[in-house]
Amino acid sequence: MNVSDERTVSLWATVKAAPDAVPLMENDQADVIVIGAGIAGLSVAYEFAMCGQKVAVIDRGEIGSGMTARTTAHLSSICDDYFSQLIELRGREVARQFYQSQSAAIDRIEAIQESEGIACDFRRVDGFLFPSSGAEDASLERELDAALQIGVAVEKIVGLPFVEFSAAPALRYGRQATFHPLKYLRGLATSICARGGRLYCDTVVEKVEEAEDGVRVSTSSGLSVTGRWAVVATNSPINDRVAIHTKQAPYRTYAMSFEIDRGAVPDGLYWDMEDPYHYVRLQPGEGASDFLLVGGEDHKTGAADDAERRFAALTAWIKRLVPNLGAETHRWSGQVMEAIDYTGFLGRNPGNERVFVITGDSGEGMTHGVVASLLIRDLILKGSSPWRDLYEPSRKTTGAIVDYLVENATAVENFAEYVAPGEVDSVDKLQPGQGAIVREGLTKVAAFRAEDGTLYKRSASCTHIGCHVHWNSLERCWDCPCHGSHFAVDGTALNGPAVSPLADL
Repeated sequence: MNVSDERTVSLWATVKAAPDAVPLMENDQADVIVIGAGIAGLSVAYEFAMCGQKVAVIDRGEIGSGMTARTTAHLSSICDDYFSQLIELRGREVARQFYQSQSAAIDRIEAIQESEGIACDFRRVDGFLFPSSGAEDASLERELDAALQIGVAVEKIVGLPFVEFSAAPALRYGRQATFHPLKYLRGLATSICARGGRLYCDTVVEKVEEAEDGVRVSTSSGLSVTGRWAVVATNSPINDRVAIHTKQAPYRTYAMSFEIDRGAVPDGLYWDMEDPYHYVRLQPGEGASDFLLVGGEDHKTGAADDAERRFAALTAWIKRLVPNLGAETHRWSGQVMEAIDYTGFLGRNPGNERVFVITGDSGEGMTHGVVASLLIRDLILKGSSPWRDLYEPSRKTTGAIVDYLVENATAVENFAEYVAPGEVDSVDKLQPGQGAIVREGLTKVAAFRAEDGTLYKRSASCTHIGCHVHWNSLERCWDCPCHGSHFAVDGTALNGPAVSPLADL
């Protein structure tokens, strides 16, 4: 099980990346062991398979069915947290390298889908950043100046193809892109297997151990895979308790898709400057219609349980821009990991030589995952990468201390919830389809009653470091606000860093 077992289904989810993959059935050996089979994990596996390395990929669910299946698949080289802020925090050279590395990731996706013949709807488009109100005009000018300082291909324009924005200012960024993420992963999986790689689905990794001459990846079934190197690409790392988790925070994000007449909106990527912000893109459909995807309305994981309000806000926002939308087709949520200094953690896991990590996507998981594949390939096979320091997982950014303290206050506040009353007095008051935290003596219980009356009672303590989980009524799962673990109603871990289930009671 993984996040594909949560309740909502994305526009992409019907495409299976590797339907013939099987669980690990016997001990195995590889040069490079990859844990996680999303865009990051499969991109890493592809690069090493292309270099003649023996590769094994392990995922707790179906291949390609994790957070990559819950993206909106923008391929952008523009800093999601704004170049002006990245320059202020880490300097121009870091910002320039960020833009160059993210651009290289898009170039790599383009090259792979061409060379491997992957029909994934890849296309180059312009990206547009625009203020939703006049109060944001100064921020737009500041972002234009920052982009020009570091060599970004950008220009200021007037007018967007949306109602009420025909005379609005905007920044246009060239050579952005988009694609169908699951069709692309299906192509990567096929290419990896054709080069001798092995893909193991429905296999839960419990431990990643390093020895002087290699690594051992142990699974819940008692089987293991040994190798020379391990790469943990699990959205939120399963192999680390503190070093990286204190430098990033999990956020729930929401997305919807609507039918739209082909040609009604020019193909492109569109981002506004509200907080929380919104974004729009198109996906080719069949016949005379396409899909318009809108996303945003993010909040800290576990901090709110108001998905219907979030979807209503997205709908109202996009209908303000495009009043003549067709029918809604899908709505779903996902999770992004926001790094305190706006750049991912890609490279050697702190304290390890042979274990690497990919996390901290900062809302740009597609390109961060591909950057990681190039960076880690070069670190292992060449010994260096020009982007190593930019994404170094052990880095400390002193200018981000305020964000560090704010994000880590969540864990401190969370543990205080153990002495608070329950959300309902008794499990007897739970209605069918309802989940809630209940106090039973000194114990906090995560309780859910299914429609058939079955009652699930599990400990409310996350098995990562013991934070207090919160109910997510949209996805019908338990979310950990501290570091982003998700659990099914029966306690099964669906998303890292937790690997063990909530304790039975």
